[in-house]
Amino acid sequence: MADVAENLWTAHPTHTLRAGTDFDLAAFDRNGTPGWAGDKRQAKAFMAQRGKLLSELQERLFADGRTGGDRSVLLVVQGLDTAGKGGIVRHVLGMVDPQGVSLRSFGVPTAEEKRHHYLWRIRRALPEAGRIGVFDRSHYEDVLVVRVEDLVDEDVWSGRFDEINRFEQKLADSGTTIIKVALMVSYEEQGLRLMERLDRPDKYWKFNPGDVDTRKSWDAYQAAYSDVFARTSTDVAPWHVIPADRKWYSRLAVTELLTKALVDLDLDWPRPRWKVETQKRRLAATMSEASVAEAEASAGQTLAEVRAAEAQFDAAVARAAALAQRPPAQTPAAASGDRPGPTDETVKDEVSTKDRADDADQTAAGDGRRQAQKRPKAKKSADGQKAKKGKDRRRSKKGEKAAKTKKGKKKASVGR
Repeated sequence: MADVAENLWTAHPTHTLRAGTDFDLAAFDRNGTPGWAGDKRQAKAFMAQRGKLLSELQERLFADGRTGGDRSVLLVVQGLDTAGKGGIVRHVLGMVDPQGVSLRSFGVPTAEEKRHHYLWRIRRALPEAGRIGVFDRSHYEDVLVVRVEDLVDEDVWSGRFDEINRFEQKLADSGTTIIKVALMVSYEEQGLRLMERLDRPDKYWKFNPGDVDTRKSWDAYQAAYSDVFARTSTDVAPWHVIPADRKWYSRLAVTELLTKALVDLDLDWPRPRWKVETQKRRLAATMSEASVAEAEASAGQTLAEVRAAEAQFDAAVARAAALAQRPPAQTPAAASGDRPGPTDETVKDEVSTKDRADDADQTAAGDGRRQAQKRPKAKKSADGQKAKKGKDRRRSKKGEKAAKTKKGKKKASVGR
């Protein structure tokens, strides 16, 4: 069963989603499922299976940190409003022990944070040894938001790219594995998700009027993200750009990237610094004879169960490692740098109300609106056209300034 599920990956996300030197955000299919040949139902089943492996991998990392190890993992999650960042935290990191996870969200800087270098608050939130750190937004806000909202001069934000690369290199050298994912939702899908929040009283709390203001700066944000991918996707901390119109695929892809990162650490259970038999004798001296006899009687079975579990774990790790080595097929589309798109079957099946609603039950009104609202064909290339315009606009400072919105309310909301 496991082999069948893993064979649904025709290529690993580390290959299909990595932003290389030839990556073009304008041509990126945000509704695609690169490398995955299955459907939503199969993806959920595979994630459940992966969750068991992910849980033990995380426990080994936690145990390593508790016994003097220096390894940690940092998952950086970027994306515009409604891209599904919170869903990654709930559905992917929700499969592991929360005591081994450090979550930090970076919003408007506090008064104290503003008095320091922009990386000050980032350094304070880095994961300790043995932990998986998750950044919901990150230091990249300081080359995205501040640029689009014109909060600092161009020579300031543009100089931060090299500084961020040096920062991440030092972080990797200190023992932290960095996974950077950018959830790229389409312009049309973002509009639908925002409208749904306004249609549902139970989602009002998620809506911020500033989201509409940010949406009006879509072109500028696409241009800014393009530069982030071009300037900061490095060997030690590459960007993985993930289609986010199908939330189930985003979660599946991030799960696989995190699994690979933990497998690559190649951690075993820590060896004790004390003698097991000596400690057994000391403990037995505090127990009744009946309890000692009971423990001795079950010891053999316990050890057998542990060894069987170890064998299953080793087999699962071997399959995951083999999958990570699976390169993308060299189809004409792949050879030209294009990402493979979804099959006709998955297109029909997976762009669903459940995806847009973050797997929550839909209200009758929400379902009715989605059935009635169809996406105009001309809009399908909107992201590409907008990103291309953003690229042209970057070529001159005057063009870029014209694309930015007024500071007023936005500066107050961003607070940088």
